[in-house]
Amino acid sequence: MIDEDETRLDRAFVALGDPVRRAIIARLSRGPATVNELAEPIPMTLQGVSKHIQVLEQAGLITRSRDGQRRPCHLNAVALEALTAWIDNYRLIAERQFRRLDSVLTAITPMQEEEEK
Repeated sequence: MIDEDETRLDRAFVALGDPVRRAIIARLSRGPATVNELAEPIPMTLQGVSKHIQVLEQAGLITRSRDGQRRPCHLNAVALEALTAWIDNYRLIAERQFRRLDSVLTAITPMQEEEEK
């Protein structure tokens, strides 16, 4: 059975699978922005950009606040940290395996050099 954390990860990775949404995340990494500000450099309708923002919100990657008439979007750093932690876990496993392989190859190399003499 899939737990809530896995569902959250699935939504986040699906959301990040789109280049427009990655561009929005990249822009929000520099600070909050309104939908209009986010839509400005994207060759898409405001409604299209709004749909991408909704996907990012549903994935928990961004939040919105109210500032008078403005509703700026903000990057959810905690959600990004969860993604990074998940990726780091598997990166560390792979690094351990490569280190073991390096050790084996290092041990074999002197033996091969001796055989060649």
